[in-house]
Amino acid sequence: MKLFTRLYTALDETTKTNEKIEALVDYFRAAAPGDAAWAIHFLIGRRIKRLIASRDLVEWAIAEAGVPEWIFGDCYSAVGDLAETIALLLADPVASTDKPLHYWIEERLLALDRDSLVWAWREMDEPQRFVWNKLITGEFRVGVSQNLVVRALAQFTGLTTEVVSHRLMGDWQPDAAFYARLVSTEAADSDVSRPYPFFLAYPIEGEPSQLGDAADWIAEWKWDGIRSQMIRRAGQTFIWSRGEELVTDRFPELKAVGDSLPEGTVIDGEILPWKDGLPLPFAQMQRRIGRKALGAKILADVPVVLLAYDLLEWHGEDVREWPIERRRAELETLIGERLILSPEVPFGSWGELAELRGQSRDRRVEGFMLKRRGSPYRVGRRRGDWWKWKIQPYSVDCVLIYAQPGNGKRASLLTDYTFGVWDNGELVPFAKAYSGLTNEEIAQVDAWVRRNTVEWFGPVRKVKPELVFELAFEGIQRSPRHRSGIAVRFPRMARWRTDKKAEDADTIETIRALLG
Repeated sequence: MKLFTRLYTALDETTKTNEKIEALVDYFRAAAPGDAAWAIHFLIGRRIKRLIASRDLVEWAIAEAGVPEWIFGDCYSAVGDLAETIALLLADPVASTDKPLHYWIEERLLALDRDSLVWAWREMDEPQRFVWNKLITGEFRVGVSQNLVVRALAQFTGLTTEVVSHRLMGDWQPDAAFYARLVSTEAADSDVSRPYPFFLAYPIEGEPSQLGDAADWIAEWKWDGIRSQMIRRAGQTFIWSRGEELVTDRFPELKAVGDSLPEGTVIDGEILPWKDGLPLPFAQMQRRIGRKALGAKILADVPVVLLAYDLLEWHGEDVREWPIERRRAELETLIGERLILSPEVPFGSWGELAELRGQSRDRRVEGFMLKRRGSPYRVGRRRGDWWKWKIQPYSVDCVLIYAQPGNGKRASLLTDYTFGVWDNGELVPFAKAYSGLTNEEIAQVDAWVRRNTVEWFGPVRKVKPELVFELAFEGIQRSPRHRSGIAVRFPRMARWRTDKKAEDADTIETIRALLG
């Protein structure tokens, strides 16, 4: 625990990539295998299901700290982070634990109750308590991406980043045995369910003509669904989402497709709600995702397909280095009713493709994917071979009406905002957003919110309706669950409209017109 806390502090105190990698490599050199496995688990964003309700955690912390509830509440409001508030309010530590990280996770965290939690607080110094509280609350974030952890592990082991990335995919248990397999220089990999790392595209900034001759590129429509891999190995079918969630049971009709594939087949594609030859709005997919049981009616109302992009494994062979044309040709032999090949869009020039891009919303797509002819299937987000050329997002002008603290390093700042639009002279909540502003703008808005709060609802502040922001979003649909009657997809702040007053913001009728 001491070593892991030291790593957390080192990572938190620098913004330099090389220094973060150096700190990670130093940790892997010193850590026991069981500790290193758990550290990787948390560093790449995996979490343990919260075992204690927040209200119980707060109650126990108040009792252990010996402070009134109102003092705890005031401190929490000032600090903005529950884990840090508890660590600061507890009595000065008299110990610093030497027990390893895996002990605290496996012996304490996974069987946590009030007595063992209080005992843990008393065993730890303040930095250890802070990290421990972060693990308990599921709010462990330290400014390290999975890609950075992969690079550090590759540097530490001498393996390629591609091998490390692949071994971190799928379902694994953070224990010493897993860590030994992860850092092994042996090529064997016995996990039949393991997906490959996804190849991700960079957005084009400007015009696609910068990519050179149009004849060197394949164009496909960019679909909006759940990026997934379908795997057929050892007589079993596995469907993984890009978020590394095993979703096979959520899509029984696609499992049946996978069961019919040849052994040793892995397909990269997009799960889409699909009916009458067209994709349904993503909101229809959410109807399925939100249900514990999938009855006959929802399966009939929202049927799905796997729109296949690429072939990654064929008859047990890793074919990612094959040219894309060869991979597509083999993939085409597998196509059926629920396994559809993402069509290649023919075009003779960039200008012609730009005209076709104008049809995107009518086709219920987000623009184009551009893939270099002859290219392999790479790992992660790499510049050069795959690009996404998305249509311009929708945008509306909204008024800031509520604000609350953010998470992680933003826990002490009011960065999570709710925006409203006009409906018959009243501002109704329309969307929430927390990204898009510069650090300077965040500081300015934070200061303004603190000066202009008119009402409190726990951590949420209602503010004077004065600030106007342009919100951009990718999709829009009707939603009876929202007060405005509309839900949007991926909202973010495009800019702070200091040139506009609240009365200049958009109305709900203007936004409804976007529905067509």
